[in-house]
Amino acid sequence: MNETWIILGATSSMARAMARRLADDGKGLILAARDMKDVQATAADCAARGAALAEAVAFDARDPKSFEAIIDRAAREDGMVSCAVFVGSMPDQADISADPSLVDGTVMDSFTGPARFLERLAPLMEERGGGTVVGVGSVAGDRGRVGNYVYGAAKAGFHTYMSGLRNRLTRAGAHAVTVKPGFVDTAMTWGLEGMFLVASPDDVARDILRGVEKKKNVVYTPFFWRYIMRIIKSVPEPIFKKLSI
Repeated sequence: MNETWIILGATSSMARAMARRLADDGKGLILAARDMKDVQATAADCAARGAALAEAVAFDARDPKSFEAIIDRAAREDGMVSCAVFVGSMPDQADISADPSLVDGTVMDSFTGPARFLERLAPLMEERGGGTVVGVGSVAGDRGRVGNYVYGAAKAGFHTYMSGLRNRLTRAGAHAVTVKPGFVDTAMTWGLEGMFLVASPDDVARDILRGVEKKKNVVYTPFFWRYIMRIIKSVPEPIFKKLSI
């Protein structure tokens, strides 16, 4: 059966890696991002790899006017429609504390913008009785930490949203996978101190697609972050407040 994937935030290294894998499998791709020059290059690469469709479109999580055209374009393709959300922004927590107005953009990029898009997309997926939503969150959303608690709060909200969306879509034969990456070699993490066990974007894309195939509900990538976060979440609050993590 034909399947068209909408990739939101298609200029991220993780998104590009996933798009390449989907192109190799002959899927249709609608690659959505703000940087059109960058995303057009990715679309050309995916077309050369054998994608059934490889189209670059403009998308801005902070501009709902950009949403409808993407969904309308996907609706013109036959078969299932799926979506992978790689959108997010992570200003330094010190910068946010100095300028609290940055909270709004962080939450819009990492939670409310993608959620608003998916609320518009869900009826099409329900109508067609299938498809998958991949929502890329972060291990940062599992517990508020002093180093990035605004970003973590936005991703925690997105995780909860994805859980509810999964419950909704399951009733129509579709599915939603919440992805929680640890440290990944991306532009967002470039230069951050204290990173360890850093994964490549291609490894993350592989883990995501395995999770999609197996209809996983939540995917930690690399897998060992599930156990790292289990330990972090188990630390009692009086002790956790004293940790600089």
